[in-house]
Amino acid sequence: MNAKPVNLTEALASFDDVYSPRIVARMNDYDVRIAHTLGEHVWHVHEDTDEFFLVLDGRFDIAIRDAAGVETTVVLHKGDTFVVPKGTEHKPSSPGGSILMFEPSGTLTTGDRHEGDVPANVDSTTGHNLP
Repeated sequence: MNAKPVNLTEALASFDDVYSPRIVARMNDYDVRIAHTLGEHVWHVHEDTDEFFLVLDGRFDIAIRDAAGVETTVVLHKGDTFVVPKGTEHKPSSPGGSILMFEPSGTLTTGDRHEGDVPANVDSTTGHNLP
């Protein structure tokens, strides 16, 4: 157990990579991750888990695709939260910002399956430890 608190502002200042989450805490079988956001992510789905987002700064958009292929976009601003239900295709994008996520440890940022090639600005990872 880490007995020291983690300051999210300092943690975010310790790296510049976008869509490359850092693990700031672990709780039960979940990671608490933070990430910088900028540009397009990739359409992906987490078959067996919901995905929780909290916008720490800026704006963060989540395009959602339903079973019929109809797309809608949820626009989030600083302080907003949103949960993408398990099995839901989604594609994050952002003009710039930072987010906090709760996900089961070992969850890939590009999901269980994704559409197309992973863009160069997206790190397909289960998260990185803070420096």
